[in-house]
Amino acid sequence: MYSIYRFIPWLFRSLSVFILLLFMVSGIQAQIIPVETSQNAMVFQVDKSNDLKMIYFGERLSIDSEYTYISEQYKQATDYTNVYNSAYTSAGSRNLLEPAIRLTHSDGNQSLDLEYVNHQTETIDANVSLLKVTMKDRVYPVQVELYYQSYFNEDVIEQWAVISHQEKKPVVLHKFASANLSLKGKEFYLTQYYGDWAKEMQPEESKLTHGIKTIDSKLGTRANLFQPSVFMVSFDQPANEDEGTVLYGALEWSGNFKIEMELDPQDNLRIIAGMNDYASEYKLPAKQKFKTPAFLHVLSQKGKGEASRKLHTWARNYKVLDGKGDRLTLLNNWEATYFDFNEQKLFSLLKDTKKLGVDLFLLDDGWFGNEYPRNNDDAGLGDWQANRKKLPNGVSSLVEEATKNGVKFGIWVEPEMVNPESSLYHEHPDWVIKQPRRDEHYFRNQLVLDLSNPEVQDFVFKVVDDLFVENPDLAYIKWDCNAVIYNAYSNHLKEQTHLYIDYVRGLYNVLERIRDKYPTVPMMLCSGGGGRVDYAALQYFTEFWPSDNTDPLERVFMQWEYSYFYPAISTSNHVTDWGKQSLKYKVDVAMMGKLGFDIVIGELPDEELRFCQQAVEAYDKLKETVWHGDLYRLADPKENDFASLMFVNLEKSEGVVFNYLVNNRYDKKSEDPIRFKGLDTAKNYQIQEVNIYPGTSSPLNSDQVFSGEFLMKIGYNPQVHAGRKSVVLLIREVK
Repeated sequence: MYSIYRFIPWLFRSLSVFILLLFMVSGIQAQIIPVETSQNAMVFQVDKSNDLKMIYFGERLSIDSEYTYISEQYKQATDYTNVYNSAYTSAGSRNLLEPAIRLTHSDGNQSLDLEYVNHQTETIDANVSLLKVTMKDRVYPVQVELYYQSYFNEDVIEQWAVISHQEKKPVVLHKFASANLSLKGKEFYLTQYYGDWAKEMQPEESKLTHGIKTIDSKLGTRANLFQPSVFMVSFDQPANEDEGTVLYGALEWSGNFKIEMELDPQDNLRIIAGMNDYASEYKLPAKQKFKTPAFLHVLSQKGKGEASRKLHTWARNYKVLDGKGDRLTLLNNWEATYFDFNEQKLFSLLKDTKKLGVDLFLLDDGWFGNEYPRNNDDAGLGDWQANRKKLPNGVSSLVEEATKNGVKFGIWVEPEMVNPESSLYHEHPDWVIKQPRRDEHYFRNQLVLDLSNPEVQDFVFKVVDDLFVENPDLAYIKWDCNAVIYNAYSNHLKEQTHLYIDYVRGLYNVLERIRDKYPTVPMMLCSGGGGRVDYAALQYFTEFWPSDNTDPLERVFMQWEYSYFYPAISTSNHVTDWGKQSLKYKVDVAMMGKLGFDIVIGELPDEELRFCQQAVEAYDKLKETVWHGDLYRLADPKENDFASLMFVNLEKSEGVVFNYLVNNRYDKKSEDPIRFKGLDTAKNYQIQEVNIYPGTSSPLNSDQVFSGEFLMKIGYNPQVHAGRKSVVLLIREVK
């Protein structure tokens, strides 16, 4: 049946193409180029002047030939330029609005006027298609190729541009967006995010008004610290979880970004997204190509929940490293020891790892440096040799001891950075990003190495490679990035305005080399929290660290917001001493992603240790549904006294519901039943509370059987209140 249904849309599209050709032969000049997914269509039109315009982005039509009629249905105010809805708006000619591309030709002329040349569509596989549209300037030998890669089932589209020219001398690129969308609606509402260290992913929603709203970063590294490069735009009215039209957008780039939203004179919304052009004019030689990063988006007509599920499925299938695979549950030493440890103390923690029942022990910061020992954060970065005083037998003794205890061993690195108090800094000052005539300014007592320099790339690769060569059983890497770029200057580059771009390209080159040699080793993407979370970086990492703030109450809110864009399997959540909540609350919150521990196991009372051990066992039984199931958000903590969210496996035979009290005021609780989502109305289910603290019992009746219809129309009350602040439910089909 599946193959038959896939054939029918193909037949309609083939007939539609034939009909479109008839229109063209009969004298209608407009050519229509649709990019279709299962629910949506992004439609381009080539008019009689060879201008390429985006005329529609919305629900897909059954009859492709009717896309031809779209433009004539809009009777908007005058477009003085005829390029308001250009597919890739250029600067310096007719355009009066914000451009997607701006350049200076080798003769000094600053105009660009692109016309359509041709297009071609490539079928990558049964689900993925790639459209390439070639455009060129009408006068100068400048070419822009626009790419649109569509994922049919997930309704995700990635788009990017490739710029090249045949002029005799270099052309200077001043702006080089990845995407230029033109959207129609009565009103538009933007959900964006802001934050800082330990305050990541704070949401703000506002109505977009005329002018340009800009979300950007100029930090060089750790670019998402203040403003992440993800956002939502709701059409006509703010979307909620299950209703409304909403577009999710995200730039796949780990450096400076700029996303501009311009409500144009016709009241249409133009979104221009790409690398930030701040201090980044790029001199492009003839015959070389400048490829922008991909901008991805997913459009849903059924609210934020559907958009999230589609994006999560796409991410697991195509982007997050090993997105459909397994993950390791770990014990980290950071909050147990900070920088104060030695070999014997770590041996003891390795035994605790086995006692806890998790898979891996992670050694965090502080294991390296001799001439400048890493005893705090102001020395040692760059000197990646085991500290002889702390680890007289090197890292290898720890790997061996982990093996003896039946667990795996992982290690923390921050190879892009350097402390001024380090041998590397004194030996290679030319490798450091800093202005030669200005005072140094530090972020966490460190500076950034110049990854635009191939020698530095080799050094950073060797840091990681040496660890694996010397310790073949090393099983995990935590890759941190704490500093931003101050006093941007490269001793390597002739063109200083290339630094912000070439740094990120250098980083990707290193990560590519690491993955070529070590394709399956799990790695955590960390940046003092979520400062570098994007889908370009997640191609190389199995998971990311959302925030150094592990207070579970704060994490309920943060993890909720991250869940709109990133699947649970990619989100690392650790149980720590942060927060005043109970150990059970902390563990329950950490379970709604990839579970980890960062506590002193040896100091836990017997009852708490037993609870943690049982929790790990419980997690092993439900993690498959959490990692690979569909997410349904049931009760928003910003709007309710409690948070509730649910994961359901693809067979709809099992679900996991996490419930957390977030309001500690008197008698706050779950008064009404919570309506579940994603179940099969025709199936019957039993509900069992899991992760129950030793010595307590659940008030819920696990023998009771409910239909899926009842649970989704009437709901179920988990009885969350001051005495039961976190409740985890396991739902299983009864046959």
